[in-house]
Amino acid sequence: MKTKIVIAGATGRMGHALLQGVFEDESLQLYGALDRAGSPNIGRDAGELFGKNTGVYISADADKTLQGADVLIDFTRPEASMDYLEICQRSHVKHVIGTTGFTVEQKARIAAASKQVAIVFAPNMSVGVTLLINLVEQAAKVLGDGYDIEVVEMHHRHKIDAPSGTALRLGEAAAQGLGQELKDCAIYAREGVTGEREAGKIGFATLRGGDVVGDHTVIFAGTGERVELTHKASSRATFALGALRAAKFLSDKKTGLYDMRDVLNLR
Repeated sequence: MKTKIVIAGATGRMGHALLQGVFEDESLQLYGALDRAGSPNIGRDAGELFGKNTGVYISADADKTLQGADVLIDFTRPEASMDYLEICQRSHVKHVIGTTGFTVEQKARIAAASKQVAIVFAPNMSVGVTLLINLVEQAAKVLGDGYDIEVVEMHHRHKIDAPSGTALRLGEAAAQGLGQELKDCAIYAREGVTGEREAGKIGFATLRGGDVVGDHTVIFAGTGERVELTHKASSRATFALGALRAAKFLSDKKTGLYDMRDVLNLR
């Protein structure tokens, strides 16, 4: 039986990548497509861009669209994701969340909702980035306090949150490797006379421009050497394929909060 997928933000850049991924996977069925109210795309066939007549029409009515669905895949904005989260709970629809920029309170709401419905929540659905997270944690454990850690990320000009959710997750992995909490050691900006770099801190640098899909590098700078772990995404297809893999992972899950390391069995 095919997994019935609903895609939120179906007309956006990630939405298009997800649609293509669903069309190419015979184990998945496009069940619904959502866009914001007032979008000029409401009422159009979701397959129109791909020359397909799917019979699935883009809608702003999430309650109606999610009825009978298996999984909602959501790469939108935090406020929209919170609305979708409530509807998924009411409709008993599983939720794959790739949205970034959540507040601490919003993350707590996602965790609470996972007691009622199964959720995969990850700031980056890429298989490669998930592996990078594990590598960063291991590197921090091995290299320890003798190496200064910096996280550098670059994204396209349209990205609205900084640092990226992925950069923050990489920072968390480095902090975990050092036995710390990121909130206690993160430096998000430097300006003016900052003084010498304080040992044990994790620095972040954010770059924005052009159409960069997503570049992330974690630098471990020691005395006489530097270790750099890098991931560069050249296409949103990598995130889409990871999200679809997450949707299939949830097929036998009723409740629980998972991330991509669970999906890839990297725990």
